[in-house]
Amino acid sequence: MSSSIGFINTTPTSSTQSAAGSQTLNQANFLQLLVTQMSSQDPLNPQSDTDFAAQLAQFSSLQQSQDMQSDLQNIQATGLIGQTVMVNPSAGANAVTGMVSAVTISSGTPSIIVNGQPYTLSQIAAVTPTFANTPSNSTKPN
Repeated sequence: MSSSIGFINTTPTSSTQSAAGSQTLNQANFLQLLVTQMSSQDPLNPQSDTDFAAQLAQFSSLQQSQDMQSDLQNIQATGLIGQTVMVNPSAGANAVTGMVSAVTISSGTPSIIVNGQPYTLSQIAAVTPTFANTPSNSTKPN
């Protein structure tokens, strides 16, 4: 009985380098691992198809939770428009206070715009409501 082991390419490509750098597993990566697992299983002792279905369901649930977290961050960021915030730009830099004028979303991550500069939500130190000055309609007696 002979067995052969195929050559495994260990040179990382740009897509595997970026995936390793971000340490995230997306649905395409999971499905690729699932197919590899199915094709590499022992034919005399195969894994149950219900195990694969359970793994896929767990991953789908995780993916939905991550999507919901991203959506909540976007909602939180847009809710800050018009609010006065204090942000800490970077270590050692002075805090910046200003009104949030806009929100930009890049690669699913929201950034607030304060005084023309983008900041992440994690840089926010304080939020205070901005009140509009409305003129009073008082009448003077004659």
